[in-house]
Amino acid sequence: MDLTSVIDMIRVKKYTNLFHTIVPQRIRGSYLFIMVILLLASLGFGAEKTILQLWHPMPAPSRAVLNELIAEYEAQNPEIKVHLLYKENEEVRMAYMSATAFTEGGPDLLYGPSDFTGALVEMDIIKPLEDLFTVEELAAFDPKGLTWYEGHLYQIGDELGNHLALVYNKRLFAEVGLDRPPESLQELIEFGKKMTIDKDGDGIIDQYGLVWNFTEPFFFMPFYASYGGWVMDEDQNPTLNNEAAVKAFKFVREMRDVHGIIPAECDYDVADSKFNTGAAAMLINGAWSWAKYMDSPYVDFGLAVLPINEETGLYPAPMVATKGYYLNPYLDGDRLAEVVKLTKFLTGADAQFKYATRLATIPTRLEVRERPEIANDPIIRTSIKQVDLGRAMPISPQMRAIWDAMRPAYQNVLGGSMSPEEGAAYQQELAVQKVTELYEGSDVDADAVNITAILVYIGGAVLVIWALYKLVLAFILPLLRGVPGVQVKESRFGVLMVAPAALFIFGVVVYPFFYNLVISFSNMGLTTVNDWQVIGFAQYGKVLTDNQFYRFFMKTIIWTVVNVSFHVFFGVLLALLLNRPLPGKGLIRVLLILPWAVPSYITALTWRGMFNIDYGAVNVILKNVFGLEPISWLIDPTNAFIAAIITNVWLGIPFMMIIALGGLQSIPQELYEAASIDGATAWQQFKKITLPLLKPVMIPAITLGIVWTFNNINVVWLVSNGGQPGDQTHILVSFVYRAAFNLYRYGYAAAFSFMIFLMLAFFSVKFMQKNKATETAY
Repeated sequence: MDLTSVIDMIRVKKYTNLFHTIVPQRIRGSYLFIMVILLLASLGFGAEKTILQLWHPMPAPSRAVLNELIAEYEAQNPEIKVHLLYKENEEVRMAYMSATAFTEGGPDLLYGPSDFTGALVEMDIIKPLEDLFTVEELAAFDPKGLTWYEGHLYQIGDELGNHLALVYNKRLFAEVGLDRPPESLQELIEFGKKMTIDKDGDGIIDQYGLVWNFTEPFFFMPFYASYGGWVMDEDQNPTLNNEAAVKAFKFVREMRDVHGIIPAECDYDVADSKFNTGAAAMLINGAWSWAKYMDSPYVDFGLAVLPINEETGLYPAPMVATKGYYLNPYLDGDRLAEVVKLTKFLTGADAQFKYATRLATIPTRLEVRERPEIANDPIIRTSIKQVDLGRAMPISPQMRAIWDAMRPAYQNVLGGSMSPEEGAAYQQELAVQKVTELYEGSDVDADAVNITAILVYIGGAVLVIWALYKLVLAFILPLLRGVPGVQVKESRFGVLMVAPAALFIFGVVVYPFFYNLVISFSNMGLTTVNDWQVIGFAQYGKVLTDNQFYRFFMKTIIWTVVNVSFHVFFGVLLALLLNRPLPGKGLIRVLLILPWAVPSYITALTWRGMFNIDYGAVNVILKNVFGLEPISWLIDPTNAFIAAIITNVWLGIPFMMIIALGGLQSIPQELYEAASIDGATAWQQFKKITLPLLKPVMIPAITLGIVWTFNNINVVWLVSNGGQPGDQTHILVSFVYRAAFNLYRYGYAAAFSFMIFLMLAFFSVKFMQKNKATETAY
């Protein structure tokens, strides 16, 4: 051992003895613990990084490139950490609006299409960018890649297009002797007929000529434009009732019903799956999806512009949008500088080149387009040609209302409940109505508001004071004063244990409840989200005078009664079977619980696939076992509603079964033995013993089941794909969801939801009282 080591050992011994002398033995452990925590904290503080949040809806191939770019940026900037959050397109829009508008939070960067812009600007939740980039920096972009609105720049794009085009499988074309894509809509139909094939002769089409998500207006738009139509005029007024709409409706319907080249049911996922597995020859889809098909072993990828409409001489014009980055409006100082730096990196030439070469996207930077790898790429060249034939998607908020108006009219035409002429008139009428609703509340008279505001605030203050009075008088004072009969010490300990959960419940239940109540008296909407005012009972008046409220209320009653009746009947029946000696009862019980154990959204989407008219398991069973013709479960409104009920019955039976089984096992067997001795039949035993003793268990469960089913949005929304067809399968809760997050009618939706709460609260109390749920059976 060298001299330095000896000196170090003496120093350690010296300071150890000093520590033992100064610090008493009883607190040495705590002292050491505190020192370790402080040391770790100091180390963590020294390594602290600036964390930036980026939310995006990029599909998997694009996410892979983004992850690589972020890793590269973090390596270049070790003091920065970027957190990425993926959500679907509509989800990321709604999540950003909620987080930023209501809490002044949200991510630093939002990535999305340019049609977000109008609504985000109206809500004042994105930052103007023109002062954050130099003129020279902006000049490097294609002007179409910069989203301006009302004189300000709000989005820097890294990709141009987000448009539809015709994708085709060259291998399937070659099998029928075709060596090129169709050049006209007439050829599209002719080629489609050649490649629509029943390969095994069972009467079911195995390969379709064309697939696409034809039930959605966005995918219908190119054909509407090919007949000379467009969604709005220069003053942002809807233009949907015209001859172009009628002809486009007829064209799409004839492709399905007359020519048979597209499936009877075809949403986005069905179209994507069929083409990607070689079960369809042509597909109309967007630039975001092409990378997947290029990598598919079943697809020899080809891309073409949508073929010309020979009747009008016009090409189908898909809507064209920019995809890029928005900045949070609350950024400032050093954090703003870091976010701008990250944005410049993600929209830089190298980043766009990586996206373009990997995904065949159109760069917004002009210099990148000129690089040989991009300029000579046949897919990108075709994509640019399709963009040139398209039309820029309107970015004004009215577009949201127009989409919501087109969807039910278009789907009603496809479903046969409206003629094309009726559908065109209906979508125009509905669009005008929804545009008006979009801006409701922006013209409120401030003088009239003050009186109602004072009354509402006084009522709220009285309610809060009353609640605090009851809390102090009945709960806190007995604990403080030690009222006789109250075990104060144990009660205080219990309160301390419950306090964290109580605070959590207050944050996620109580506060949102009262905030929703206040909002229901306000004019909060798209243009007033940051400066809303209390206007009294106006929103409740709109709810009660809205015919849709009563229509969906009756549908919700049917939904709830049918579902809960089946839940209880089959749940009790299965519980009775499981309560008897049964071979393999444990395994059977596990299998019966599975529908409840699997997440409801997975079950709902699985059942949606099973209800497909062509390949769904339900129709296959009906045909092969019972010899019945396939049922159009998801096209007809009544059938779609029945399909949602069947799915929810499947989901809800296990819960009632478990509750009933627990109740049955708590009934003393001596009662049945005595009844048997007295000569009671099985039915008499069930009626006189089982039912009365099950009642205290089942009534609360039935009450919960009614409340849950009444408010169950998941199944209806997922099975019917958002209320399809034609918004006719909504129940109250799914309708209010669409009103809040599609048309930003927050005050109206809050009043609507509070009406639902009042109905359920009143029913639950009366139902429990009438059935004497709190009384025991003995």
